[in-house]
Amino acid sequence: MTDLTKYRNIGIFAHVDAGKTTTTERILKLTGKIHKLGEVHDGAATTDFMEQEQERGITIQSAATTCFWDDHRFNIIDTPGHVDFTIEVYRSLKVLDGGVGVFCGSGGVEPQSETNWRYANDSEVARVIFVNKLDRMGADFYRVVDQVRNVLGANALIMTLPIGIEDDFVGVIDLMEMKAWIWDDSGDPMNYEIVDIPAEYQEKAEEYREMMVETALEQDDDLMGAYLEGEQPSVEDLKRCIRKGTIALDFFPTYCGSAFKNKGVQPMLNAVVDYLPSPTEVKPQPEVDLEGNETGEFAIVATDKPLRALAFKIMDDRFGALTFIRIYSGSLNKGDTVLNTFTGKTERIGRIVEMHADDRIELNGAQAGDIVAVVGMKNVQTGHTLCDPKNPATLEPMVFPDPVISIAIAPKDKAGSEKLGIAIGKMIAEDPSFRVETDEDSGETIIKGMGELHLDIKVDILKRTHGIEVNVGKPQVAYRETITQRVEDSYTHKKQSGGSGQFAKIDYIIEPGETGSGFEFESKVTGGNVPREFWPAVEKGFKGSMEKGVLAGFPCLDFKVTLLDGAFHAVDSSAVAYEIASRAAYRQTMPKAGPQILEPIMKVDVFTPDDHVGDVIGDLNRRRGMILGQESGVTGVRIKAQCPLSEMFGYIGDLRTMTSGRGQFSMEFEHYSPCPKNVADDVIKEVQEREAAK
Repeated sequence: MTDLTKYRNIGIFAHVDAGKTTTTERILKLTGKIHKLGEVHDGAATTDFMEQEQERGITIQSAATTCFWDDHRFNIIDTPGHVDFTIEVYRSLKVLDGGVGVFCGSGGVEPQSETNWRYANDSEVARVIFVNKLDRMGADFYRVVDQVRNVLGANALIMTLPIGIEDDFVGVIDLMEMKAWIWDDSGDPMNYEIVDIPAEYQEKAEEYREMMVETALEQDDDLMGAYLEGEQPSVEDLKRCIRKGTIALDFFPTYCGSAFKNKGVQPMLNAVVDYLPSPTEVKPQPEVDLEGNETGEFAIVATDKPLRALAFKIMDDRFGALTFIRIYSGSLNKGDTVLNTFTGKTERIGRIVEMHADDRIELNGAQAGDIVAVVGMKNVQTGHTLCDPKNPATLEPMVFPDPVISIAIAPKDKAGSEKLGIAIGKMIAEDPSFRVETDEDSGETIIKGMGELHLDIKVDILKRTHGIEVNVGKPQVAYRETITQRVEDSYTHKKQSGGSGQFAKIDYIIEPGETGSGFEFESKVTGGNVPREFWPAVEKGFKGSMEKGVLAGFPCLDFKVTLLDGAFHAVDSSAVAYEIASRAAYRQTMPKAGPQILEPIMKVDVFTPDDHVGDVIGDLNRRRGMILGQESGVTGVRIKAQCPLSEMFGYIGDLRTMTSGRGQFSMEFEHYSPCPKNVADDVIKEVQEREAAK
């Protein structure tokens, strides 16, 4: 039995280009896991092993790796920063106990950092902060700390101060031990010395240490009382208080450095050991029943408890399907039979491997607290629970966002069309935010995702990994429909044709619901005119119809149906008759209820140099954007806006042209909003033309 207090399951997450993968590389180097450093910009980073990642210099899928530091075992997941792949961050956070939030010393808190931070708050993951790239032009550690406090509303507890900045950045001051770590210019992370704090930094260090001590001691009234009487706390007491506050999410220990220049990474690794929780110190996962209701039981992290494990990622590689699982309780050994509570089927565990990016080490077994991969599982998907067949339970499943953009693809040749189904099946298993459907009328394959880059990468994977060339159609926006008026109506369904007939009469109200309410149904029938056993059939008929709106066939959102009265026939009425009646009633009444088309509105965050702000804002206005605000930074301006998705296709190209290649932007789905009439008319016309062409 290994000591679980020595385990740290951590994720590294941040905005695009804040230096997550470089930081992971440095951790692997320092922990002796790799001997030659790979650089992201050379396409040689260990955890970026997909061809698409190496070319674009971004992380696309989260990579898992295990290493050791100070006799503690780190299971590290390097997550993507790009908004189109947030799903990877979300599901990684779900299975981690702690995280390292990396922020760029010059860029500060960027849009994607906010999203990831929000996800981490939702998952209640304890974090330490690493302000990276302090060797960069425009870097300012104190400005970034202010942004963490103001933009993220997070209490950053400063643990190290930088010595020098930009080109003069040489090391950090450790406020706990009140010593300076100074690195030389060799680039070797081990070439450092621990010396006294330089005289010019002494006063500042004392000021920040006092703030750190006061914040830490708020966790312990007795120590605080002694401190106020002039007694200095010991380093052990301080560390204990900081650990307690970090795990309780009261504050986030904040470190600084430059991963690329190999400066400041060791103190941050020590912080992971000192302050982030082991698997036994985080809240145990709640267990739910098959309907998704909490049972009041928890998966306690201990090897002598029944097995509870969550599959959080499926990856297909040259050796077959790998299922990444986090074991919450119990143990798992080769040859065990486990139950998948989602499918109700059992599976036998063949091979268990420990992953180091795309290398693997065979294991005979794993236990509570471990993150491992199992080779060759058949019917397991992301979010499924694996458990002891004699003692079944389900862990809280994952919820994935709906896609906002779709494109049609078609294989260029017959050989490709045979391989396409298998390839897409594997890709869906790997990425739950990627959906596929077949258009029944045209036979086209429609792929849906979170953004242009997301689908672009999927098409690239089809081509390279699976060898399938496809023709790609124009991106389509996921429009929705809703209604704006209340209508009271009645419908009678009568059919007589030899033998027993069909009869159902319903009187009902259809009215707009609250935004985000989906579909609601209520019955106010009294006196048995529509017998109670037929109410579910009426609800089913309306609910089944909402998939197709009456204007352009888009799914209909946010309306309520109230069944007021009706009539039935003792022989001819049946559940089927009432379901048919309510489907016909939907088609009859919805056109009278002021139907309108809704379009997805995106939260857009644009970064532009100062001299192009006017052009960028003018362009966003032309795209029907609403400017919400702008913030000036050292290197440029961040503009926050809301824009319809339909106007944002190809935006990155236009932005780069306007800003001489220096602009950046990110966007994510915000809400649905009614389309202006001219836009709605164009959408309906386009749908009608597509239908006619089929």
